[in-house]
Order: sequence, then structure tokens, then C-alpha cells
Amino acid sequence: MKVFITQKLPGNCESLLMKKGIVTETYKSDDIISKSYLIKKIKNVDALICLLTNKIDKEVIDNMSSCKVISNVAVGFNNIDIEYAKLKKIVVTNTPGILTDTTADLAVSLILACARRIAESDQFMRARKFKKWMPQLMLGLDLKGKTVGIIGAGRIGQEVAARLKSFKTKIIYSSITRKLDFEKNLGSIKVSLNYLMRNSDYITVHVPFNKSTFHLLNKQNLTLMKKDAVIVNTSRGEVIEETALIELLKNKKIFAAGLDVYENEPNINPELLKLKNIILLPHIGSATIETRSKMSFLAAKNVISVLKNGKAINPVN
Repeated sequence: MKVFITQKLPGNCESLLMKKGIVTETYKSDDIISKSYLIKKIKNVDALICLLTNKIDKEVIDNMSSCKVISNVAVGFNNIDIEYAKLKKIVVTNTPGILTDTTADLAVSLILACARRIAESDQFMRARKFKKWMPQLMLGLDLKGKTVGIIGAGRIGQEVAARLKSFKTKIIYSSITRKLDFEKNLGSIKVSLNYLMRNSDYITVHVPFNKSTFHLLNKQNLTLMKKDAVIVNTSRGEVIEETALIELLKNKKIFAAGLDVYENEPNINPELLKLKNIILLPHIGSATIETRSKMSFLAAKNVISVLKNGKAINPVN
């Protein structure tokens, strides 16, 4: 049995696979593998371990003559045509749960950094502009007593809320379904999306990307935000209509934004780079040594489970 891995992963999941008698081949470059080269490498593999940056569409799947499992090293799987894979009897798996705390930590970090203008202050110091303490220098915002709006109260959204509750904030959330335990444990209140946008001091986005969440936050509801509101997104870039957000930031209609994901990732709208009231991160939501290693090993375990036992640990199709 053979598995192809589209990029070198943290940890050493190859050793785990090889111990189970599965031959591994890993794409060595840090560049995203081209579709043509990927197709060449997967013609006779039994499994594929891939990343969100790899587009596994019908053309790619049609060239997997013997593949039984596509193991995505991510919680999301919008990079894979999961229905077509199912039609071709290929199991698709993901790595849920593992990155919950790590991504929640980053979301809170972005909120704090935006509120206290951390990145802007760092640039100010590096430019040697600090001459003396001044009472109005780099004034930011408090968290205590403020309202935090959680858009998407799944595992990550709830963990973000739990962390921010320690700042004595009020938690409201927008979700397709009501989360009774979330309400009981944190005193959170389910509200409509428009109510959340209008009444939150801090907004944090944690929905998956699909047809229903494309531009979930758009010109119409983004303009509902308070002038001193902060919004952060660690989910998927396509959830926010980026041009509308840029206009709000340009015109100082909101206080700040923090983005870890982008609408046309990895391409960044150059207008974002001109703004001082935004923090831009290179999609590092799960980027800790511990979490990325655990994700890699879970991806390998999914492959082993399908190839050896005919059943995935984390199937998504």
C-alpha cells in the first residue's frame, strides 16, 4: 500500500505509516504542488494526505485509479469535491477537535492586539517615533463590560467565548441551532445576526465555508457595526465581503479588524496592506508545533484506519 503526501508535515507521521507497512512519498518542495504533478503522483496510490491549499476536484479524483481515502490535514474540507469522491467510493477525512484550543487562542490574541493596537505600537517603536509618554498616545479599547458577538458557536467559537468571559464580558452568539449548554455554562444569549452586528463591541467569526456562508458578512450587515467595534476572522476568508470591510476601515467606520484568512487567499487585496487599523496574519490559526503535529498524526491514523480496517476515524462523506 502506498500514500502520497502533498507537503512535508510537522512531526513524523511518515514513520507511523511505515510501521503499518504503508509506503510513503512526500512532495519535498515548500511550494504548492501543481495539479499536473499531483495527478502524475496519485495514479496508483492507495491514499492521499493533502492540505487546504490542494484543490482535489473531479479531474484529480478521476486520476485516482486505486485511491481509497483522501485525508485532509484540516478541519475544513471545501478544497475537496467530497460528493464526487463519495461517488467514486473514496472516503474523505479531516482532523477536527485537535486545533480547537489553538485557534481559539489566536482569535483572542487578535482581539486583544486590535483593541490595544499592539501591531501598530510595535511598528511605531521600530520606526523610532517614540519620543515621550503622552496621555493620548495609541489609545485603545477595554474589554471588561463589553459585548462579544460569536458568529458560529461550534467548538472553536465556544472556546473563544470561554476565554473572553474571563474579561467579564457579555457573550451573545449567532448560530443555526441553539446551544443550550453554551448558554447555561457562560450565560450566552442567542440572537439574530443583524442584532449581533449592531450590538457587539467585539465580533469573532467561526463558521465553516460553504454556499450558505459565502459573504455571510456583507456590505449590508457590516455597516451595522458600531464605530468603535472590532471584528476578527479566523475561519475562512470568503465569509466576509472583503471590499466592504476595507471601505469601513478606510473611512474609520469601525475601530479595527484582525484577519488570519482572506477572500482570495493566498492573494491579498493590496488595499488591506495600506491600512493601519488592521492586523494581518498568514493563516496561522492552528500553527503551533504541538497542534500541527497532532493534526498530521491524525491524518495518518485516518489513512491507516481506512486501509487496514475499512473504516475512517473522522469521515466527512
